Amino acid sequence: MDQQDINTLRQLMEYEAARTQPPVAFPTLPDIPGGRYTDPRFFALEKAHIWRKSWLFAAHIDEIPEPGCYRLWENAGQPVIIVHADDGAINAFYNTCSHRGAPIVTDSAGQRPRLVCKYHGWTYSHSGELLAIRDAEDFHNLDLSCRSLQRVRCELFGNLIFVNFDEHAPSLLEWLGPVAREWEEFQFGKCRLAARHIWDLNCNWKIAMEANTEVYHVRSIHPKTVSPMLDDRRNVNTFYPQGHGRMVAPRPKQADGSLNLPEERNVWPEIETAGEIARTCTQSYGVFPNWVSPLSERAIPPLLFWPNGINKCRLETWTLAPDWGDGPRPDMWTQNDGQSLSQVLLEDTEFGEWIQKSVESYGFKGVPLSYQEARIYHWNQFADKMIGIENIPPELRVEQVLGDEWMYPNDPRIAELNQVSGG
Repeated sequence: MDQQDINTLRQLMEYEAARTQPPVAFPTLPDIPGGRYTDPRFFALEKAHIWRKSWLFAAHIDEIPEPGCYRLWENAGQPVIIVHADDGAINAFYNTCSHRGAPIVTDSAGQRPRLVCKYHGWTYSHSGELLAIRDAEDFHNLDLSCRSLQRVRCELFGNLIFVNFDEHAPSLLEWLGPVAREWEEFQFGKCRLAARHIWDLNCNWKIAMEANTEVYHVRSIHPKTVSPMLDDRRNVNTFYPQGHGRMVAPRPKQADGSLNLPEERNVWPEIETAGEIARTCTQSYGVFPNWVSPLSERAIPPLLFWPNGINKCRLETWTLAPDWGDGPRPDMWTQNDGQSLSQVLLEDTEFGEWIQKSVESYGFKGVPLSYQEARIYHWNQFADKMIGIENIPPELRVEQVLGDEWMYPNDPRIAELNQVSGG
């Protein structure tokens, strides 16, 4: 983040603290239809469009560190093998043999010189080519070159492996857009996988995710954990193309003038190139559709939210960090190496189950969102565009009220600041 961006953010923080109403140019946000959390039709549309067309964070290179290493990945409802090939490439394929559709692998992870289907022994290279079949003489003119494993698009951002099921989707860098530039200071290519854990939650996946995309709830749900470390009245939200978003909120100063920082920041190794905002603020990104992560000079800790039915979901907690050597292994989100969630996430996830019961009631009609919660509305607007507004039942659509004038790098708040300052 360059100095001009930092200065603008600092100005906007003070603007947010001083305002007594939403920005003059900010639109009134219509209610989010309640059925988007409970209606099987919308759940099916998410599956058919959002999970099929988005870039999804699937693995870290540390999980397949050597040629021949593979992982079976099924979080998005499709069976995928992610393979470290002999030539160093990272490939992804549907876990489906081109003979009778049997799975190529059934173990969650492993290492093999070749990919061999257990059913009839068809053998594939790490690049997906069909190399050999059993009893070839019993097939009439079978062209092996046409029977490769079906590829899934796979691209890396640093050491992070993303997949996409849509052959027409933009590249990963195009998908991330300006977020990719802002992430450069965190050296994604040098951070190792420190922790990864999975938790099953009893609520719609968006309910769980949305708790991490706004600060309106912080003083109520996190009075002793998050609230003392985050100045929610100076929080600045930014809307990016493709449904991504960012929040930046300064950390309050203590009586001696120092910042109130978590204890682990004094123990974990440091991302030396992390900038001023990462070191003095809570800087958190939402990457469409299901990634939420604060980024700091100590860690890259994504939270990922995956649907497991309309009213159930799976939360993945990740911590990526510089090499910690003989020091303690960083883990932002759990206690005792995955024995339990951290107190902050417990406060969010335990309340999510209560929210689910409420949204399933006869009394739940929709969600009126405040200006502070606008990133949720931005996410829903883009979701409808990806699905195709015409494909969504009218009673489940959101109105497209947040226009391009609010999409980064545009920001009407800056014009207000300039008017006040005479700039």
